[in-house]
Amino acid sequence: MDKIAQLREKANKLPLLPGVYIMQNAAGEVIYVGKAKALKNRVTSYFRGEHLPKVAAMVSHVDDFSVIVATSEFEALMLENSLIKRHKPHYNILLRDDKTYPYIRLDEREEYPGFSIVGRTAPDGARYFGPYGGRGVSHSILNTLAKALKMPTCGKKFPRDIGKARPCLNWHMGVCEGWCRGEPDGAEYRARIGQAEQILSGGAKELMGQLEREMLQASEDLRFEKAAQLRDRLAAVKELNNRQTVLKAARADVDAVGFHRSAKTSFVVLHYAEGDLAGKDLEQMPEPLEDDAAAVSALVRQYYTIRGAWPRQILLPVEIEDAEPLSQMLSEMAGRKVELIAPQRGIKRELMEAAVRNAREESLRAESEAERRVKTLEWLQKMLGLPEPIHRMESFDISNTGDFGIVASMVVFVDGKPARSQYRKFKMKTVEHQDDFASMHEAVSRRLAHFKDGDEKFSPLPDVLLIDGGVGQVAMAVQAMEEQGYPDIPVFGMVKDDRHRTRALTTPDGREIGISASPAVFALIGNIQEETHRFAITYHKTLRKKAIGSSLEEIEGVGPKRRAALLKRFKSVKAVAAASLEELQDVVPKDTARAVYDHFHSKENE
Repeated sequence: MDKIAQLREKANKLPLLPGVYIMQNAAGEVIYVGKAKALKNRVTSYFRGEHLPKVAAMVSHVDDFSVIVATSEFEALMLENSLIKRHKPHYNILLRDDKTYPYIRLDEREEYPGFSIVGRTAPDGARYFGPYGGRGVSHSILNTLAKALKMPTCGKKFPRDIGKARPCLNWHMGVCEGWCRGEPDGAEYRARIGQAEQILSGGAKELMGQLEREMLQASEDLRFEKAAQLRDRLAAVKELNNRQTVLKAARADVDAVGFHRSAKTSFVVLHYAEGDLAGKDLEQMPEPLEDDAAAVSALVRQYYTIRGAWPRQILLPVEIEDAEPLSQMLSEMAGRKVELIAPQRGIKRELMEAAVRNAREESLRAESEAERRVKTLEWLQKMLGLPEPIHRMESFDISNTGDFGIVASMVVFVDGKPARSQYRKFKMKTVEHQDDFASMHEAVSRRLAHFKDGDEKFSPLPDVLLIDGGVGQVAMAVQAMEEQGYPDIPVFGMVKDDRHRTRALTTPDGREIGISASPAVFALIGNIQEETHRFAITYHKTLRKKAIGSSLEEIEGVGPKRRAALLKRFKSVKAVAAASLEELQDVVPKDTARAVYDHFHSKENE
């Protein structure tokens, strides 16, 4: 009996009950997880008849399966969600789990509370606003709030730093009230924080009404300076309310979901708040195994689990079989009712169709970009005279400051796009003094040795190896590849011009290959070289910062926490060394402050 027949026979013995099924390959790896109303019917369908190519590909890798019987469809859905998150199966739809939706945090228990940006909420008594589309968006919101309400953006801590220094340029420019002077007082500061909360909570219109009433009252009371201040603040809040639609996206009451299946399948969510479009999210992935309804269900489930914010209604482009248990799951997460609707007519249908149009356009755009990348790689293949298409390129660069912190970066481009999760970095182990040739030899040797040892983080091997440097560095890479037993990987050096831009590629024998005739290839190679250099420099700077920061720990009484506190307050070791004893005592205990002060000042007197 062949394997498919064996699996079909096993599936025929399953119960007609809800549950999840877990497909495994010959190595025992989970390659697909699904749920079913009736396990027997669903699982046997995989081992009967013809399938679409993607389903057939998955089935061809199935060596065995297991099931978990559930008490209800809802429990099956929850189990499936948990197992997909745990195993990340190859054939399931998987949204990027590295995407974060930041929150703005406010701890009102502090005397002078301030806002900060965090990745997730916590049951710590603080207030959280959001989530927002990214840290850049969150910083923009806080900066705009600070400007509108004339709040501080400096690193001063209140009330500790009140009166300790002259007001900064922001006060002189009129963009901050100069809270470090001690006036306005703490009560006014908290009032402004309350106004910021009101805006973040969706109460900007109420705040504008309140400011207008206060302005008119101040004018009637002949307090014209106060009235002018309130007028300016009212104008700033109005401008903020008009521009910051992203604030509404975090409080969306209706989300419209768009889905378009293709080689570059797109999933779009449009956020509507009070009838206005307030934001858009896009996720793209290869064409999924599931049909449209099952794919939309899986995407909605993952998207809202990651995002952590839920509207009252989600408009779907198709009817989904598990709408009821999915609604129950999202409602439990949100702590209130979340309704799933596949609208057939009216305004909600129009909102959903707008999302579908967006998804279709995003797929077409991605496919065009993918076609351009394929063509660029074809041109590059011809320029380099390679017999096989280029899919994976790896690029190496060395960074150091003299003999300190000698590191190498390995950057990976797959099908013309950076694959950042596959970037690797190396701190030199055998090279003690500045030597770019020896460093390159070690980095390439270690990369290939990892692959030879079966380290999956270094698999597969590249189709092309690019070295930031000339013939000398390329020769070292070739030597490393021969020593490790991989002499057939094509390797080229990236040669720069006087402006530090890539001008050509060089072969191991020193022959230069011009790339400027093809703008697309020129841009791709330049991008790879810049990214490789950036990654190496970033790693080197990190090591330098750690080394400089750790010098503080040589001082008695200064551990990691106190070192971090000193650097947070003074920004650098140089500033710590220049600080007065009184300034140091504001951060660490008196005995430790004295030890830090004596450490630096005794050195100055040596």
